[in-house]
Formats: sequence, structure tokens, C-alpha cells
Amino acid sequence: MQISVFVPQYGTIEAITPAFRTFHTANEFLTTFGKKPVFQVEYVGLHSYVPANNGEYTIKTNRLLRDVKRTDLLIIPPTFGDMNAGIQANAEAIPCFRRLYDQGASLASLCIGAFLLAETGLLDGKKCSTHWAYINEFRAKYPHIDVEDGAIITEHENIYSSGGASSLWNLILYLVEKFSDRETAVMISKYFALDISRDSQSQFAIFRGQRNHGDRDMQKVQDYIEKNYEDRITVEDLSNYVHIGRRTFERRFKEATNNTPIEYIQRVRIEAAKKFFEASRKNVSEVMYDVGYTDTKAFRDIFRKITGLTPIEYRNKFARVANEV
Repeated sequence: MQISVFVPQYGTIEAITPAFRTFHTANEFLTTFGKKPVFQVEYVGLHSYVPANNGEYTIKTNRLLRDVKRTDLLIIPPTFGDMNAGIQANAEAIPCFRRLYDQGASLASLCIGAFLLAETGLLDGKKCSTHWAYINEFRAKYPHIDVEDGAIITEHENIYSSGGASSLWNLILYLVEKFSDRETAVMISKYFALDISRDSQSQFAIFRGQRNHGDRDMQKVQDYIEKNYEDRITVEDLSNYVHIGRRTFERRFKEATNNTPIEYIQRVRIEAAKKFFEASRKNVSEVMYDVGYTDTKAFRDIFRKITGLTPIEYRNKFARVANEV
């Protein structure tokens, strides 16, 4: 199986080398198990030598991207820094991505490599993952793509994408298992000390309400929610606050923020709860009341839905004071 790892202009070595090293390591494990190596791995790029990490490293590519006539899997790591500058610097690669896909290659974007993949138009009408911190920017730039909030991996018609940062390892492991076997993927997860089962980046996400929508009334409502989240707030209260009929208000709020008013209130409250758990010694009940909940089960269910963890699990995992004990 031919695997081509694209080396982008404005890339970082920490996101470029993992796939290359992992598939080579998979071959070593397959040989150890008495099986034939499966993967032929190469670096491809727009130039023979590509600087990474602002010139700290230089990666020698095995082939120029334009010379790749066929491959089975093309992996697209992220660019870093200004997103538009990264896209512009790699513009020559975009038609090559599409050509290889049309010729039967699978494509896999890592983290915010989804922006380069999205430029091909191949994701329009499909699901996609990217780093949680870039979801609002991604949605604004590519409104025809269904970006999945919190997803670690998405797969649709031989196009794969991963969530943020270390989530790229989860996609790489998934691809190793898909194209070789489970045993090899498990061995690699142990070798690199990776969590093979993680399926959500929600526990790491920080909620920041989308505000670049230009609807000043909805911005006023967002400000109101974020200042008064501990109070009992109804949709009727919010629509009256900006003197807009409820149905029109709900539609405009959803269009502006990608959340319903209730979802937005929940996310603001849970974000506040997370900060309490991280920085204070308050117990679950105290935090629950502080952020506006009175029903323990409801608080627990919503917290878990948004973060992927129970309140206790989150506190044990992230509380600074807990780690000091």
C-alpha cells in the first residue's frame, strides 16, 4: 500500500513526522509477527526540501507532489500561523489532492490540515473534524461542510479527518488498523504510549461563543447570558431582552452562533463549571449551584454530554488542587 505524506509549506515537524514514523513502525511490527510489511511510505511536497518550524528543520521529500501519478493514501498535515497564508503557500497542492482522489486515493487530514483539504471542495456536503479551537473559523470559511464539534475522527467516502493536536495520532492508529490489523495498531499504541480508544476531544475543548457574525442583537444576548448564566434564564427572557419575537429570535440566534439559546446557556454554564473544578476546592454540588443548576442528574448528564466526562472524572483529571494533594 502506497502512503504519501504531504509536507506543507509553513508546516511543523511535530505534525508531519508522526504518520511517516508510525507506518514504518507498523511494518517492523508486522515483520516481527511473521507477516509481510504492508506500507510503502514517502514524503511528498511542492519542493525537494521543505522548511519546517520556521526554518528550524528541513525535510527532504522523496518525490514532488506533481510527480505522484498514483497513491493509495495521501496524508495532509496542518499548516500553522496565519491560516490564509498557509493556504496560499500551498495553493499549488490543492488540484493535486483532488486529482489523486479522483484517481482512487484516500485522503486524510490531520488537525487543521482540514483547511487545506476543504480547499479542494471534496468535503462539501460531507462531515469533517478539525481542532476544536478552529471550528468557528472553519464553519465561517466553509459553510457547506458539516464540521463535527468534538469529534476525534470522521470518515466519509474515503476521506478521513481528525480533531485537534494529539488527535492526529488517533486517526493514524485508526488507519493502521484499517489497512493492516488490530494487533499491529494495539502494539503501536503501546509503543508510543497512546490511548487507542479515545473518541472525543470534548474534554479538552474551551467554549468560546462565535461572535464574528455581525448580528448586534445576538451579541447583546450572548453578553447577557455570559454575565448572568447562574440565574434562571428562559428563551422568552432573551427574546424580550432584545424586543424580538420568540420564533424569529431563536432562528437568528441559531444562525449567528450555531447553537440554540438553550445550548448556548448550557455551554456557558458548563464552561464556568469546568473552571471551578480546575481552580477551586468546591465539590460537585457547590459548583452545580454556582453555575445555575439545582438538579444533580441534569447537571451531570449535560456536563457529560458536553465534555465526555462526569463532573467527578473531570475534576480528578484536571483539578490543579487535586494534583497538589
